[in-house]
Amino acid sequence: MADNCTHDCSSCSESCSERDPKSFLEAPNKGAHIRKVIGVVSGKGGVGKSLVTSLLAVSAVKSGKSAGILDADITGPSIPRMFGIDGTKALGNDDGILPSETPAGVRVMSINLLLPDNEAPVIWRGPVIAGAVKQFWTDVVWGDLDYLFVDMPPGTGDVPLTVFQSLPVDGIVIVTSPQELVSMIVGKAVRMAEAMNIPVLGLVENMSYVTCPDCGRKIYLFGESGTKTVAEKYQIARTASLPVLPELAAMCDAGQIADAPEDVLREIGSVIDF
Repeated sequence: MADNCTHDCSSCSESCSERDPKSFLEAPNKGAHIRKVIGVVSGKGGVGKSLVTSLLAVSAVKSGKSAGILDADITGPSIPRMFGIDGTKALGNDDGILPSETPAGVRVMSINLLLPDNEAPVIWRGPVIAGAVKQFWTDVVWGDLDYLFVDMPPGTGDVPLTVFQSLPVDGIVIVTSPQELVSMIVGKAVRMAEAMNIPVLGLVENMSYVTCPDCGRKIYLFGESGTKTVAEKYQIARTASLPVLPELAAMCDAGQIADAPEDVLREIGSVIDF
């Protein structure tokens, strides 16, 4: 607790013994019945959180579960394009905003589904962005969902804090890449989750290796994977490693992420165990 603490947690982002992380939970829209809320996070950008979020949702649907994605990356929304719905706009009714549904059956809410122009920049300050994310929970008629995946922006700032405090997050999946700073980056995400009493469900290493097209051997472009070591250090039970796949990147650009290879979907699904 800070020396100048006012005991007014609503205006403070500090984590201390007097804060109850669940005290600011917001009620979902009356038309939403969600069984599990899973956050997808990372301590840095550019590691593939949106890709992992999309693959998790597709894997859940192909396993017979219902799934949705709350795109909390307000200034860099990419989920609609990955699913080929970036040309559609969200509608609403008396109950609230209706999420767009992809051909694969994944329900999506993203700021790009509300803007008149997909290329229009969102030039908002942190509190306004956090408020929009909260509204995606309180105002969206998600319906019955087994899983709602929250694609968060990088770091440990306003949006992750808002999600952890306002939504009943059941756990997080941490996304990383095979670089020397991986342990420090994962550590930041783990410690924020611990401070907010959120379980870490799994660790996904994206861009882990390249498979030789001739012999099938795995080539580790950035050195041998350190995922297992990092997972053991932070006591993360489940891990997954995704390869560098040019065809997967092409699927994302073409809005066809739902057609991802089965082996990739099995690997990512092992983190949640659908």
